[in-house]
Amino acid sequence: MLLEKIDSIMRNISESKDNINFYLMIYGCLAGANSMFTLARAFLFAFGGIQAAQVLHKKLLASILNAPVSFFDTTPLGRIVNRFSSDVNSIDDSLPFILNIFLAQGFGIFGTIIITCYGLPWFALLLIPLGLLYYKIQHYYRYTSREIKRISSVTLSPIYAHFSESINGLSTIRAMRATERFTRENLQRLDLNQRAQFANKAAARWLDFRLQMLGVAMVTGVSFIAVLEHHFRSADPGLVGLAISYSLSITGLLGGVVMSFTETEKQLVSVERAEQYINNVPHENWTGILFPPSYWPIQGSFSFHQVYMKYRDGLPNALDGVTFDTEPCEKIGIVGRTGSGKSSLFLVLFRMVEIQHGEVMIDGINLQHLDLIDVRSRIAIIPQDPFLFSGTVRDNLDPTNSFTDNSLWTAIIRCHLDTVVTGLGGLNADVAERGKYFSVGQRQLLCLARATLTKAKVLCIDEATASVDHETDTLIQATIREEFKDSTVLTIAHRINTVMDSDRVLVMDQGKVAEFNSPSVLLEDRQSLFYQMVHGRN
Repeated sequence: MLLEKIDSIMRNISESKDNINFYLMIYGCLAGANSMFTLARAFLFAFGGIQAAQVLHKKLLASILNAPVSFFDTTPLGRIVNRFSSDVNSIDDSLPFILNIFLAQGFGIFGTIIITCYGLPWFALLLIPLGLLYYKIQHYYRYTSREIKRISSVTLSPIYAHFSESINGLSTIRAMRATERFTRENLQRLDLNQRAQFANKAAARWLDFRLQMLGVAMVTGVSFIAVLEHHFRSADPGLVGLAISYSLSITGLLGGVVMSFTETEKQLVSVERAEQYINNVPHENWTGILFPPSYWPIQGSFSFHQVYMKYRDGLPNALDGVTFDTEPCEKIGIVGRTGSGKSSLFLVLFRMVEIQHGEVMIDGINLQHLDLIDVRSRIAIIPQDPFLFSGTVRDNLDPTNSFTDNSLWTAIIRCHLDTVVTGLGGLNADVAERGKYFSVGQRQLLCLARATLTKAKVLCIDEATASVDHETDTLIQATIREEFKDSTVLTIAHRINTVMDSDRVLVMDQGKVAEFNSPSVLLEDRQSLFYQMVHGRN
C-alpha cells in the first residue's frame, strides 16, 4: 500500500515536471517569435521609411529645380529651406519611428481589451460610454495639435529666412551698426515659434490628465464588475485576476495610442507640406515640338514680333508689343531707364519668363517651339552679377566636362586671367563659395571665359561692367570684340560709352521700343531719348 502511494506521488511529480517543461517551451517559443517579429517590424519600418523619404525628396527636389524664376521671386528662401530641412528630417527620421510605435501600441490596447472582455464579459457594456468619451477627447486633441504643428512649421520659416539674410548681409549690418536690431528681430521670431511649442506641450498635458482619469474609471469599472460577478455567481479567479492585471496597464496604453497617433498626424503635416510643393509649384515647359540641328543658330539673327510679357497675373506688361529685327553678327546696344524692359528682353530670350503673346525667333525658328535645353545651351550670357559656385576653376568653366584642358587655358588666357588662376593653383584650384577668392572683376572675367568656350552665335551681356573698374571694363570690351566678332552681341549698357561703337542702339521706354537706329543717327536728333541720355537730360 505504501509502495503504491509512493509510486503515485512519483508519477504526479513526473507529470508536473513534464507540464512545467511544456509550458516553458511554449513561453520560450512565444518569446522567440516576439523577438523575431519585433526585429522584422523594426527593419521593415526603417527600410520602408527610408525608401518613402527618398521618393518624396527626389520629387520635391525635381519640383523645385523645375520651378520658374517667378516662383523664387515670390517665395521666401526660408520657406524653401524649411521644406528641405525640418520637414525632410521629419519624413526621414521621426515619421517612421512614431508610426511604428503607434501600430505596436494600437495592437497592444486591442489585445488588452479583448482579454479583459474575455475575463469579464460585462466589461463590454462599460466600453460603450468610455469609448465615446475617449473618442471625443482624442478627436479634440488631434485637431488642435495638428493645427499647432502647422503654426509651428509656419513660424519656423521666418527664422530660417532672417538668419540666411543676416549671414548674407553681415558686412552691411556691421557697417550700419544694426547688430542689436537684427538680434532683437531674431529673438522676436524665435519667441513666436516658442509660443507654438509651448502650446503644443500644454495640449499634451491636457490630454495626459484626461486619459489618466479615463484609465482610473476603466480600472474602477473592471474591479466593480469583478466584485459583482463574485457576489452573484462564482467567477473564475484566474480570469478575473488576468482581466484586472491587464486593465491596470490600459491607462498608459491609452495615452500612448493617442500620443503616438497624434504625433503621427503631426509628422504627416511635413508630408503634406512636401506634397504641396510637389503638386502645386508651377513647372517650366521643357519639352518642345521642334529639334534644331546641332549647328543652330548659324547666323544669330533674331526678331521680336509683337511680344507681350508680364511677370505675374495682375501686374502691368513688362514688354508691351515689342517688335524689332537684327542682322547676322550685328552688335546691338540696349539702353533705357530703370523699369523700361531691358532685362526683360533677355528673360524672354532665355525663356525664364514665358510671353503671353507674340513671337521670338532666332534664324527663323520660334523659340516657343524648342526644348528649353536647346534654347539655353545655344545662347551665351554674361550676367550683371557674376555667378560662381563652390568647386574648382575647371568645374565653373566647364560644368559638363565638354572641353579639354587646352581649350580651358586658351579661354583663360584670352580673358587675361592666366596669372590669377596660375597663382591659385591652376584649373583644380578652389574658387570657394560664390567665388570669394576672386574679385568682382575677376569673377566677371571668368564668366566671360565660360561664354567664350561655348562659341555661341548669340551673346547677351547684362550690364556686365556695372560693378568693375575702368581697366577691367576695357579688358572685357576688348575680349568681347575679339572673341565674338562673328556673333550677334546684345549689350545692356550701364555706361553709355559701352554702346557707342555698336552697330545699332535699341532704346526701351515703358516696355516698348522707343528708338532703334545707329548711335550716330540718334545723336543727330536732339529730341531723341538717346541724345537726352548721353547728355544727361531727364
